[in-house]
Amino acid sequence: MYDLLRVDCATLLSTGVPLKVLLADCNPARSHALERELIAAGTDEIVRIDATEALPDAVQKYAPDLIIIDMDRADRDSIEGVRTVTSREPRPVVLFVDQDDPVLMEEAIGAGVSSYNVVGTALPAVKPIVQAAVALFRHYQLTEEKLRKAEAGLHERAVIERAKGKLMRDRHIAEPEAYHFLRRKAMDRGRRIIDIATEILEDTSKSG
Repeated sequence: MYDLLRVDCATLLSTGVPLKVLLADCNPARSHALERELIAAGTDEIVRIDATEALPDAVQKYAPDLIIIDMDRADRDSIEGVRTVTSREPRPVVLFVDQDDPVLMEEAIGAGVSSYNVVGTALPAVKPIVQAAVALFRHYQLTEEKLRKAEAGLHERAVIERAKGKLMRDRHIAEPEAYHFLRRKAMDRGRRIIDIATEILEDTSKSG
């Protein structure tokens, strides 16, 4: 099926994606065929590993930009390897399997696989699959970053509100004056308001 494999890495590179590919395939002949196609397409570097090398160890060692995994039948051990990788150092993962397994597919996607593909004797066009995997990975990373920032913002606002409440009680002042106090202290010290608010609350906990 690898006669039909075409990965246009030059196109991916033009989108700003540096391609150092980690290729994991338990079949050496298939792996060599895929490697030749990647080289012909202009991939910067290809690292090929077999079943004897654990995926998390290989990723940590070689630091690839993209992972392509091709196996006759995915199992839960391999999915756990992907989960370990994506939890430590997230990156796009393309997975090709020979047999349809809806439960395993859900597990693979939950583990962080960007593109899960069931293939038979004829491998589908790989270029759009890889491009979609990279695009999806970027989208999810951006979404997670926005969520983290939103959560951090909510936490900071909660801390500032608590600090204002303490100032209002201790100094017998209204909310605008309490906020003005925090803002003035932050400006005088060249720090953020959240830092001043945190210090005020920490002083309370220490004195208590």
